[in-house]
Amino acid sequence: MIGHELNTGSVSSVIVDNELGGHAAIQHLYSFGHRNIAFIRGPKRITDTAPRWKGVRAFAKAHDLAIDPELVLDLPESSDPLSSFDAGVHLTEELLRRKKPFSALMAFDDMTAFGAIRALSKAGIKVPEQCSVIGFDDIAQSRLLTPALSTLRQPMQEMGDLAVSIVSEGISAVQEKQKIVASHRKLPPELMVRESTQSVSS
Repeated sequence: MIGHELNTGSVSSVIVDNELGGHAAIQHLYSFGHRNIAFIRGPKRITDTAPRWKGVRAFAKAHDLAIDPELVLDLPESSDPLSSFDAGVHLTEELLRRKKPFSALMAFDDMTAFGAIRALSKAGIKVPEQCSVIGFDDIAQSRLLTPALSTLRQPMQEMGDLAVSIVSEGISAVQEKQKIVASHRKLPPELMVRESTQSVSS
């Protein structure tokens, strides 16, 4: 399995280290001076959601950073990969309606971040001058957006190469009549700093 870890010892998996990614995203915003940060988390049923939030909470706890529950919303459950754009728009509008100030927003994925930027722009809030936004995945459009999106890059090429290597080792084990041992590997995401994040305005 690539991108998903099964709760079984019989199937190998290669995934991105989501906890490390969540930690890196909030650390990036924190390093720019942001303390009032809004969060759009992933749907609860998606396995990436919990570890990313765990990374966020671990960083916040270590740095005495308060997370306002009024600034934390969850993406709705959906099987449509494009639905997170619309959800990003609607949830960011909801955050703005709550009148709780925030200088940065961390989105579950890049499509959600695109929606957040759309909503902020419609509300007359400039990104990144008035609100920084960071995503996760580094899909191709992230570099094409204006402003280009800061995000965490999933190492898809490396994950694929590693998966092929695991399969090859399994084939060799079968041929040599050896036991196949499931392998579970996590690869670190890479922080891509672009134009959608900057130091908090004084």
